[in-house]
Amino acid sequence: MALSFYAVAICIFAAVEKNHKYEAVIGLEVHAQLLTQSKLFCGDSTAFGADPNTQVSPVSLAHPGTLPVMNKAVTELAVKLGLAMHCNIVQHNYFARKNYFYPDLPKAYQVSQHTAPICRGGYLPIGENKKVLLNRIHIEEDAGKSIHDLDDNFTCIDLNRAGIPLLEIVTEPCLHSAEDAYTYLTNLRRLLRWLNVCNGNMEEGSMRCDANISIRLKAATTLGTRVEVKNLNSIRNVKLAIDYEINRLIEITEKGEKIMQQTRSFDAGTGTTFALRSKEEAEDYRYFPEPDLPPIFISNEFLQKIKSAMPVLPEVLYKKYTGKYELSPNTAGTICADKEDACFFETLLEHTNAIKAASNWVIGPIKSYCNEHNMSLSKFPVSFSTIAALIEMVENGTLNFGNASGKILQHLINHPLKSATEAATALNLLQVKDEATTEEWVNEVINKMPEKVKEYQSGKKGLIGLFAGEVKKLSKGKADMNAVNKILLEKLN
Repeated sequence: MALSFYAVAICIFAAVEKNHKYEAVIGLEVHAQLLTQSKLFCGDSTAFGADPNTQVSPVSLAHPGTLPVMNKAVTELAVKLGLAMHCNIVQHNYFARKNYFYPDLPKAYQVSQHTAPICRGGYLPIGENKKVLLNRIHIEEDAGKSIHDLDDNFTCIDLNRAGIPLLEIVTEPCLHSAEDAYTYLTNLRRLLRWLNVCNGNMEEGSMRCDANISIRLKAATTLGTRVEVKNLNSIRNVKLAIDYEINRLIEITEKGEKIMQQTRSFDAGTGTTFALRSKEEAEDYRYFPEPDLPPIFISNEFLQKIKSAMPVLPEVLYKKYTGKYELSPNTAGTICADKEDACFFETLLEHTNAIKAASNWVIGPIKSYCNEHNMSLSKFPVSFSTIAALIEMVENGTLNFGNASGKILQHLINHPLKSATEAATALNLLQVKDEATTEEWVNEVINKMPEKVKEYQSGKKGLIGLFAGEVKKLSKGKADMNAVNKILLEKLN
């Protein structure tokens, strides 16, 4: 029998109340493959998409007698990211062996910095007054890839990925919602791409996320038993997996059952998680210092060199755009979402003082054209000076925005050597400043809409927009709308 409205309402209320009893505690571990040309300890290529097991060598295959050699570029990228995330750079650090056996781990151990990370502490802003605290960033090597769906009877192993340098970015357990986790990962991926540290392509496995999730009563101060959902391959899936786990853990607790500490995986098809194994602890990996690699020392000179080459960070630009430039948070956030977009905007501002207008052009018609044509902003064919001139012509009333951002902009894209004035003239779209001509257009519109005139004069003042639109249409966008509105008010009132 179907539930009554009241029964359904009670059920929903009970579910909401149950969820409000608990607080989720979430920590994220992100593995970011670094944009180096070679692997962490040898010269094997790191290019994506090569045939299986073609980018390997005796070192990455862990043949007896081979020795690792540190890739200096990895240290540079680690320090760069650490500085951008406000970390304390540990000048003396070293590698350790993390011992475990997987078929796709040639050495049966992973070289990692878990016990002595290169970066400690730090944070990443995720809103106006919100930040996610970091525990550490450390360097480690990637494992190979196990492929289970190519053969019904065997698991296939591709070791191209084995030895690719990773940064593991570990937060404190300071997140309390799937939404905050989503925002953090979005901002982190933007920063990784901004610094050219990692391409952030989760579908390629170059950025992967493990989520550690627990729940506790809202008044509690101790952490609950945690589960870890491994190898989440999209930011959306991280959010879905966290939401699912929070609800699962609450249901287990409400039934009076014990939460098992375990490692789980996420099934994107069903939106559910499933158990893989019991959760390992640090002691299970039997860490000890890597005997074949010397400790790393980061000199003050090395640190200063990286600091001096750091680009302006998106959080700094965002504050400038919303503060000094008085752009809306949405506009500022859109521009700062991509380094190339921000660079384009900054360069455009070297040619015009119309900051708000320039921002609207960048995130509006220019970005739209680039998206439609799968083109980066850096490839946009119209020069900054021409775009600036077009903006100025709109601002001073020489052109209306519709014509400028549509027909004229397209004409300039097709003829990039033309000036804005030449394009507008060729298309006969310069706004008519002649008052007599404008008055003729207004009269024609008023004369053909007598009923609407009566309605306006009887109190429907909102119809002024209809008249203005008809004049704009009649003039093919060439009428000066300020003059049009002035004449309309004189004639209708």
